[in-house]
Amino acid sequence: MLRSFSVRVRTLFLVALTALLAMTLAACGGGGDSGSSTTDLCAPPGVGASSAVPTNLDSAAAQAGEDRYTTPTTKPLDQIDVTKLGLITPGKISVGTLSDAPPSICVNSSGTFTGYDNELLKAMAAKLGLQIEFSGTEFAGLLSQVATRRFDVGSSSITTTDERRKTVGFTNGYDFGYFSLVAPTGSPIKGFADLKAGTRIGVVQGTVQDDYVVNTLKLDPVKFPDYNTAYANLKTGQIDAWVAPSQQAEGAIQAGDPASIVQNTFSLNNFVGWAVAKDNPALVDALNSALDAVIADGTWAKLYADWVPRELPEGWKPGSKATKLPELPDFAALAAEKQNGAESAAPAARKGTFEQLGDTFFDWELYRKAIPDLFKTGLPNTLILALVSGVLGTVLGLALAVAGISRTRWLRWPARIYTDIFRGLPAVVIILIIGLGFGPVVGGLTNNNPYWLGAVALALLAAAYIGEIFRSGIQSVEPGQQEAARALGFSYRQSMSLVVIPQGIRRVLPALMNQFISLIKDSSLIYFLGLLASQRELFAVGRDLNAQTGNLSPLVAAGLFYLALTIPLTHLVNYIDKRLRTGKKDTSGTLDPLDQAIVVERG
Repeated sequence: MLRSFSVRVRTLFLVALTALLAMTLAACGGGGDSGSSTTDLCAPPGVGASSAVPTNLDSAAAQAGEDRYTTPTTKPLDQIDVTKLGLITPGKISVGTLSDAPPSICVNSSGTFTGYDNELLKAMAAKLGLQIEFSGTEFAGLLSQVATRRFDVGSSSITTTDERRKTVGFTNGYDFGYFSLVAPTGSPIKGFADLKAGTRIGVVQGTVQDDYVVNTLKLDPVKFPDYNTAYANLKTGQIDAWVAPSQQAEGAIQAGDPASIVQNTFSLNNFVGWAVAKDNPALVDALNSALDAVIADGTWAKLYADWVPRELPEGWKPGSKATKLPELPDFAALAAEKQNGAESAAPAARKGTFEQLGDTFFDWELYRKAIPDLFKTGLPNTLILALVSGVLGTVLGLALAVAGISRTRWLRWPARIYTDIFRGLPAVVIILIIGLGFGPVVGGLTNNNPYWLGAVALALLAAAYIGEIFRSGIQSVEPGQQEAARALGFSYRQSMSLVVIPQGIRRVLPALMNQFISLIKDSSLIYFLGLLASQRELFAVGRDLNAQTGNLSPLVAAGLFYLALTIPLTHLVNYIDKRLRTGKKDTSGTLDPLDQAIVVERG
């Protein structure tokens, strides 16, 4: 039996991993012949990607009014006391940022947070003599995380609207806010005026583009968590148009894609700045001073030309009103040269539907690139989160089950209330409450790192479901089992712990494993709390490579890792359950050689 069990386990793991190994070998074997034309979107494109002020501007767009927020001047750097900046960790700026919006904010192929916004912030921190630490999060929760001091600074090309200023404070501007309307090739949509009720318009939730479509155009958009998912839906025809920041739109559209930018508009709400807690003006002043300093020494111009080389709109400049207009290359002339070269070159052939789907989901070169990072970073973190939360959730769930069937109402009622609350609230809400609500309270223990708080939140969620699983299993045991135990002299506690509960647990093993599999997948939700690059789990690693390339193949590769984890677990628990139900094979009719010799001798 042991040998049979071992063979089965090996077979299951081989089946689950065959696809991964086959992809790796195929990609390695293909090498340079793979034909993958994917570029790294999280790398500075350089002045060769220069663009001029868009000519297809929305004539009906409201231009930004008087600038009421840019400071007239800033304090000299040598007058700033960095010990009085109200930083979460003295001497270090904690930054919440995104990993999926290149070239502004992203994670590169080395697993480092970078992009124009973050590289500029690094240079400013150096001017102040401060360290800097980046953590990835979701844009939907970034401003609230800054407001509650989860982060010192929010860095995500944030347009400084009046509505957002009610939640956080902002620095002076370091960028401006064009955004673009992207539509499929041949679409009747030629501009913002063509967007009507019933048009499926994609936006990223919580962005200024979301606000523009809802409050200016008075339309109901389709909301996505990130730019690449929105663009993938446009390419596959699931939405009719996409409204996005110009940098993200230009970077996402590749040669041969069935989509193009049909019109641009200015952001209607001021400039782009970094978010800081409203009650921390000292840090705002320090960042404004550092921004003026990097503009004055040419760092801003170099980073701008490397990362987002586009012509400045008339009347706009970065930093305080006292700074001079930075010296920049003639982006308009460079863009014209590039346009002339593009016109003389043969146009890229438009990809067919099946070719587009294949390139989007089954790029073998990207599978090869994704697998090492998925093994090295994503898989260990997913297993750690799942195991820690699974063990804690099982222990707490068993306690909830016992309390739920207790004769004492003071145990039953709290268990029922806990179960109703944690099963009724969305998982993301619970994770945010635990991570952001209790994070500051236990900041001294966690060093302001929510990784383990995320695991605790998952455990508390799992316990509510596991408790009900255990309770149903315990109550399914026939009452006669407990009665027989009591007749033998067992106390109520002994009969439950030694007779009833073990039988109930055995009956719910398959359901318990299903819950553990769900826990493995739910581990991706703790990304909302903000994690270091080294703490990313499988889905986050796949999504970051997706952002670097604009291709969904890395997410498919991450999905295969989830399959490699869950399929063997499912079959393993089925085998154990069957073994517990049927018991060992009956060998009573077979005698060993010694017993057989004794029987023969006596006969």
